[in-house]
Amino acid sequence: MDVGRDAERRMLLELSPERLIDLLLAQTRDLWAVDGLYFLGIEERYGTEAATDVDRQVWGAMGRIEASRLRRALGIEGNDLATMLTALRYTSWMLDLEHKELEVEEDRAVLRITSCRTQLTRRNKGLGEFPCKPVRYGYLAAFAGAFSSDIEVRCLQCPPGEHDDDLWCAWEFVQR
Repeated sequence: MDVGRDAERRMLLELSPERLIDLLLAQTRDLWAVDGLYFLGIEERYGTEAATDVDRQVWGAMGRIEASRLRRALGIEGNDLATMLTALRYTSWMLDLEHKELEVEEDRAVLRITSCRTQLTRRNKGLGEFPCKPVRYGYLAAFAGAFSSDIEVRCLQCPPGEHDDDLWCAWEFVQR
């Protein structure tokens, strides 16, 4: 049985577009499940602060990596806010988020996460909220920085800060 890259491409091309999308989204969900399981394992062994620090380092690096790979895979060019937002919509994080809003203006955009599966799962398991602000900021700043140093990322709201149940976090992107 041929299982090389060409065989894998042919196998995927045999899937209907709907099945291919379902597979992509399932794989994205799996990626985020692994991320959560690693975090929980580190948190259990070393505490929330250590797990958050590792997560921050990993996702800061991943922001740059994902921006570069998306540019190459999708032929994305440009170094402005609009280009960065286009690429951001294709990230594993954005594809996995079911409850989000993106408000876009000429030189400014705001991303709002209105329901967070990670936080709700932690709440249901009796765990405290994940202090995701430094992790998500590092990821988004690295991702935006891969497009332009003129794109500023600001956290408007994110745990461990206070938030409403219908708005877990909000991020502003400004083209300077």
